Amino acid sequence: MTLVVIGPVTRDLVVIGNEKSHKVGGATYFQSFVFEQFYKDYLAIVNCDDENLVSDFPDLSKVKVIKKDNTHFFINYYPFEDNLDIRKQLSNFADISILPSDLEGILPEKIDAFVINPLNRQDFPIETMEYLKSFNVPIFISVQGFLRVPGMKDNENYAIKLDNFDDLSSILSGVHVIFMDEGEASIVGCEFDVCEMVITNGSNGSRIIGDGEIKIDAVKCVDVVDTTGCGDTYMAAYISQKLLSKSTESAGKFASKIAGEKIKNSGPYFSND
Repeated sequence: MTLVVIGPVTRDLVVIGNEKSHKVGGATYFQSFVFEQFYKDYLAIVNCDDENLVSDFPDLSKVKVIKKDNTHFFINYYPFEDNLDIRKQLSNFADISILPSDLEGILPEKIDAFVINPLNRQDFPIETMEYLKSFNVPIFISVQGFLRVPGMKDNENYAIKLDNFDDLSSILSGVHVIFMDEGEASIVGCEFDVCEMVITNGSNGSRIIGDGEIKIDAVKCVDVVDTTGCGDTYMAAYISQKLLSKSTESAGKFASKIAGEKIKNSGPYFSND
């Protein structure tokens, strides 16, 4: 049985204050490092136009590339070095949808669950979501990408705006767990036909809504280096524990700890233990 993690790999420009760095990114990229440590039976499926982008993944034998004619590009700008909860994002809004025909023939025979990581609204059309639901396994989804639409153009890229849309309830209906932050929750609300909602709030922790609501404190970190991918890291750590039959509260606390460790270093999560 295999956990299948699907979503674009990206070219990223990270700007913190006056410091700039070019990196590989995307939720599936950041999550693969967490799964490599805590749930090794996974397969990462990414879409892009440059297969060399996957060379930084922790285990190339666990990566498959859907070749497209473009790649997502993101600029993550943190204007205040002492407050990395504040971020401005720009994107090229690449239109490189993942279709059922892209996935046929590359999915493993037996699947534990899907992790779905859209980076904009085009990545996972309704027909793709219906195809994935037909496997009747748990689906974990990051909501953020479905809400992203182009805002004001800035040179060759667009500022990212978040907006609800009519098909979102249909896309999310029946999935196992959805992940979003408090800003996204304020846009779409919390009334979805799902088992759990995990709502993060940066350094203020997170809350998990299922049968009731559980508040998870953030692990305090004095030396914050890089918060890009922190939410993706939290999501992967949480999923890894839920698939190992840990309790919701235990999974949330574990995810908070791993996310707290990730932000101490630049780039994806690496275990010091």
